[in-house]
Amino acid sequence: MKVRLAVVDDAESIRSIYNREVTGSTVTFDLVPRSLEAQQAWLRAHSGAHPAVVAEAEDGTIAGFGSLTPYRDRPAYSTTVEDSVYVHHEQRGRGVGRLLLEDLVRLATLHGFHSVMARIVDGHDVSISLHRSCGFGLIGVEREVGRKFGRWLDVALMQRLL
Repeated sequence: MKVRLAVVDDAESIRSIYNREVTGSTVTFDLVPRSLEAQQAWLRAHSGAHPAVVAEAEDGTIAGFGSLTPYRDRPAYSTTVEDSVYVHHEQRGRGVGRLLLEDLVRLATLHGFHSVMARIVDGHDVSISLHRSCGFGLIGVEREVGRKFGRWLDVALMQRLL
């Protein structure tokens, strides 16, 4: 398994992983699946200091993806990014998420960021544990800030200083 920068040709694989979570889980608060065109645009926007990466298996299939995005749009937040990590449902439990998150932290450090934030739906213990194992600490919980599938959802906020 290798982690590399994502390219536009990865759009369909990324879209497939992501849309399964949009329609079947609360790990993303998106409610509408992404079109191929929207996924391609998302990939084009994730370059430079805010990259997207993929975990590619030896056979060339995409096992997961992750990205860094600006944390907030005001200039004083420019040294902070937010990470996202998604693993294909058939690849979970094999260390793919850890490979992706470790590379995102490496890239954030390389690009001179000071802080990486993670916003995780509260109760998603696998993602919370993954972030803890990579040096993130829980700094708070935002109560009932999202609503999906008829439920109010809390968000755990985690942070790693670089």
